[in-house]
Amino acid sequence: MIRFILGFFGSIFSWLTLAAIMGGLTIGAIFWMYGRGLPSTEQLENYQPPTISRIYSGQGRLMDEFARERRLYTPAAEVPALVKQAFISAEDKNFYTHKGYDPRGMVAAAVEAARGGRLRGASTITQQVMKNFLLSSDRSAERKIKELILAARLEQTLDKEAILALYLNEIFLGQNSYGVTAAAQTYFNKTLDRLAPHEAAMLAAMPKAPSDYHPVRNHDRLLNRRNFILKEMYENGYLDEAAYLSERESPIRSVQGDDFESFRASMPRRDYFTDEIRRQLSGRFGEEEFFGGGLTIRATQDPEMQDLAAASLRKALEDYDRARSTWRGTGKTIDPATLDDGTWEDALASTKVARDIWLENKWHVGVVDAIGDAELTLRIEGNPEPAPHVVPRDDIKWVRGSFRDNFERGDIVHVRAMTTGDDGTGDFMRWSLRQVPEVQGGFMAMDVNTGRVIAMQGGFSYEHSVFNRATQATRQPGSSFKPFVYAAALSSGFSPASIVIDAPIEVQTGAGVWRPKNASNQFYGPTPLRTGIERSRNLMTVRLAQEVGMDTVARYAERFGVYDDLDPYLANALGSSETTLFQMVSAYAMFANGGERVEPTLVDRVQDRWGRTIYRHDQRDCEDCRAARLPEGEAPQITSNRERVMDGITAYQLTSMMQGVVQRGTASGSVRLPVPTAGKTGTTNDTKDVWFVGFTSNIVAGCYIGFDRPRSLGGASGGGTCGPVFQRFMKEAVEKYGGGKFKLPPGGHFVKIDRYSGARLPDSASGPHVVAEYFRDGEEPIFGVVFDGGFAMSSNLPLFGREDGGETGTQVETSTGETKVIPGKANFGSLSSGGLY
Repeated sequence: MIRFILGFFGSIFSWLTLAAIMGGLTIGAIFWMYGRGLPSTEQLENYQPPTISRIYSGQGRLMDEFARERRLYTPAAEVPALVKQAFISAEDKNFYTHKGYDPRGMVAAAVEAARGGRLRGASTITQQVMKNFLLSSDRSAERKIKELILAARLEQTLDKEAILALYLNEIFLGQNSYGVTAAAQTYFNKTLDRLAPHEAAMLAAMPKAPSDYHPVRNHDRLLNRRNFILKEMYENGYLDEAAYLSERESPIRSVQGDDFESFRASMPRRDYFTDEIRRQLSGRFGEEEFFGGGLTIRATQDPEMQDLAAASLRKALEDYDRARSTWRGTGKTIDPATLDDGTWEDALASTKVARDIWLENKWHVGVVDAIGDAELTLRIEGNPEPAPHVVPRDDIKWVRGSFRDNFERGDIVHVRAMTTGDDGTGDFMRWSLRQVPEVQGGFMAMDVNTGRVIAMQGGFSYEHSVFNRATQATRQPGSSFKPFVYAAALSSGFSPASIVIDAPIEVQTGAGVWRPKNASNQFYGPTPLRTGIERSRNLMTVRLAQEVGMDTVARYAERFGVYDDLDPYLANALGSSETTLFQMVSAYAMFANGGERVEPTLVDRVQDRWGRTIYRHDQRDCEDCRAARLPEGEAPQITSNRERVMDGITAYQLTSMMQGVVQRGTASGSVRLPVPTAGKTGTTNDTKDVWFVGFTSNIVAGCYIGFDRPRSLGGASGGGTCGPVFQRFMKEAVEKYGGGKFKLPPGGHFVKIDRYSGARLPDSASGPHVVAEYFRDGEEPIFGVVFDGGFAMSSNLPLFGREDGGETGTQVETSTGETKVIPGKANFGSLSSGGLY
């Protein structure tokens, strides 16, 4: 009997032993089979997660940040123990003792589930790291086995703190926040070391399902989960009883619940400048590196001048729009019922409308509540002071029609407080309705010597339209292109005193006969180049382009970067081929700096996540900068290695001629700076586009205004519409950056010329029509030679020697007090076609 019993139990033991061996072999085989070909865990030793790229101003102020995954990497040593303890208590309380997987946790989870309790995951933090980094998120036995294998391997490769760092920096915690540091900023606007235990526990509640634990929408669920984690922290010895009881009574407070100010409140709203940096650097480094490389970008922007540029352009656009006397509003409405049931603020907040406008004062977003004959009652987002929010009828006297004709209850509008001061200061006067203009434009300013763009505005409002009209809009530059024709001529042997015929011409084209004309519809006969550019004479410019050769003009424009490939058609001499404001301003900078190539940039320097400089704009050499010290009173000498695109004397001659545009030409009525200023207006056919680009000795700036879908601007002009934008901006720029005389290159001498007739005058001559032109040494100016471009002439034509049609003779006074009269214009009676007279 005993033998039978022993034999029976021996057999059972043998079968159990065999089963255990077979089970072990089977499990081993399974793990061996699934363990083949798994990714190596060694790559995690050099973990470089996608992190935020940030843009800073020249003064070090954070301007913007870009990331697909908003993550701020923090080494484990810098993560406070409290935060680690909260996540360990929530996700893996045996983290510091297990080998990558937790058999006790797995058994406990299975038992609890079998008893009908709360179903919980049994994955350790190490396993979650493997799933997030090296495996997919599918729910399958195969993935779970691979996860266990890799977790065990990782524990042999990295220590616990390194594994925890991977987890705390990679985990998604909602609101596009990855990692605990970004999440602390997103939910509390705090750094990790300032978190209270209940706040750390709230973050630790998020990995389970961030969308199910929103602090506002899922308040009660989040509260229960947070308090459960606090209890776990207490039971694990991380909190004493008093702290636990106190922390669990703390309410859920978050940025989303308006309990804390958002970290974004201290950042400027995104604008055209930073978005253009995104476009350019994404092209240079690739989108993956830009959005995830943790780049530190130092922008060239001067925030003070950027605000001024935006305000200057906005004022011009609004002035033009209000002169049209048409109310369009935002085109957006909310259900009037929300005004009655008190939900209008939520409805208004969810409506996409520009909220980034500041013009003389902040533009608020409001909704029409009541419409009367004498006033309009609004409800304004944020309920700004002062109340009541009422707009009087006099405020819309610029609009055709009454309040009832133009508004309905529920209309969303822009409104700002009008004050006695022009800059938003002073006493409150009334609430005033505003609208984003339909007309648009762009403005840009840069340093002529370094190419640093200090301000750029691509439209009235970035939030209204992200299309950047300074860099992306290709439009006809019109007469603002003419300086490149004159530059080509000056480089080809012409001088500012060279005479070109201003008379009607006909050009045979494939589309028929082209008859260009001057803006005045008049013609003025033989005229010096200087007067041609000052008064923006189209007929002279076409003849000059024909004389020089459009191939030469096209090469010149391409050399300056205005175009990549300009067709050599005569119409293009008048700016009929499209380009961008960015290219035009950059090209004008080369006139201002004496003819040296300068590349425009919005970025001074880019550093990678480790602080290494991977891009630097200024490539000039500074030998003295390497010296330990310099003699007293000496500054470092910077050597320019830039390419020369234009002879220095030619650049000075052209700049001098363009100064005449500002002093007495087409921009004289709007541009009046206290330092020497040069520039050129531009107005295209049917006034569809207007331009002004100008410069001082150190700053170049340009403005373009037009409709996005081109149509006539009516009575607008480059000088009258864009000139004031330039004037408002540059007045402040000169105060801040200074300015002086344009640098006179060596190798030349001055000769006094009559600016109307081109005749040489005595050195002692003075008077309003006397101008000193700069000629190269050794090149005696030739007078009496007339260029007509080779176009045939007809019979005698009436000529206008002056813009007012007055006498053609010019009176000057010599230094001895004598008065001389320079002879009037020649006529065309005896001239035949030819190139040189």
